[in-house]
Amino acid sequence: MEDSSAYKEVSPILTDIPRFAGPAPAAGGHRRPAAAPVEIPRLNLILFLVTLLTTTMAGADLAGAPVNLLDPLSTLMNLSAGLSFSLPLMAILFAHEMGHYLMSRRHGVDATLPYFIPAPYPSFFFVGTFGAFIRMKSPVRTRRAMFDIGAAGPWAGFIVALITIVFGLMRSTVTPLDQSGGGLELGNSILFWTVSRVVLGVNPNNVNVELNPIAFAGWIGLLVTTINLLPVGQLDGGHTVYALFGARWHRYISRTAWVGCALMALVPYLLGYSFWLGWLLWFGLVFVLGLGHPSTVDADSALTGARRWMAWATVALFILTFPPVPVAFVPPAPNAPGNQQQQQQPAEPSEGNGISVMFPAPAHPGAYLDGRGHAGTLRDGAGGARPSRGIVKA
Repeated sequence: MEDSSAYKEVSPILTDIPRFAGPAPAAGGHRRPAAAPVEIPRLNLILFLVTLLTTTMAGADLAGAPVNLLDPLSTLMNLSAGLSFSLPLMAILFAHEMGHYLMSRRHGVDATLPYFIPAPYPSFFFVGTFGAFIRMKSPVRTRRAMFDIGAAGPWAGFIVALITIVFGLMRSTVTPLDQSGGGLELGNSILFWTVSRVVLGVNPNNVNVELNPIAFAGWIGLLVTTINLLPVGQLDGGHTVYALFGARWHRYISRTAWVGCALMALVPYLLGYSFWLGWLLWFGLVFVLGLGHPSTVDADSALTGARRWMAWATVALFILTFPPVPVAFVPPAPNAPGNQQQQQQPAEPSEGNGISVMFPAPAHPGAYLDGRGHAGTLRDGAGGARPSRGIVKA
């Protein structure tokens, strides 16, 4: 068994299940103490409401009803357009964190209710939130309990995200493929491609999809699942690796995955392919948060039976939801509408390499979403305003 000093707080972190502080419980078979009644602290409630506001503002902007804090009246009128994005996204995050929290209580681990993290809006982080986390105030006794607590969050969030994606795709509209307008390219994963293929009934590589905001929230939910299942440090994937293989192999796998985050950005950049700078962000963030994992009270009891199979299923879930390039920007074609080099003939659509999706055009004429989700206007050849859409390819 590893030294108990592994329990001490090493650095402040914002992960779903951070390091805990406090003495390890005495060995021996105690009866689990009765669970204290749940009270919602004021800070948790305020953060939840503020995050609901910022995600709704982000959803309104993506829907073509931009918000402006300097014009509060119009902002309040436009906020309702963002609820179809913010409500499913908040439901996914809430399910994820409550999975951790409820499983912690089941195993007698003292844990806080979720803290939601609002993203300043407007900002480069256009979905309005940095996620959420809980804090554990007492150590976990066994690797089995560690796995239960760590995996409960991703699976709970994944189930809600999957339902959201199916429902959102059913409300989306398929149109002929045309990528000449450029826009955001949402990274494809095995799971998202498969679900889109089944729900839409067509090869998603060969069409555009007017993506319903509900489906976009579900896609973000899958990305949240993937990031949390990275097998590094004390992310949910790190907990799974520790519970499945023990401390020694966790160190090797954690450091390998940490280096892999940097390579996911650097190698495509050097080869001239699309890449996601977010991998470099996570490379630095994981280093600050720590690559190690604190020991459980009983560090020797391995996973067996159904738990072991479920741990391998959790590893498979990471693979199925993993997009190598989650987000990239595709510039408009030279002859795309609104481009100064516009030509008379429209660009011929070509077969895409992923699911081309577009946010629905806003109801008010002349407004559109550009590749960054910002509202603007386009002019047709006669000088009149016309609606357009920013393409988002998944």
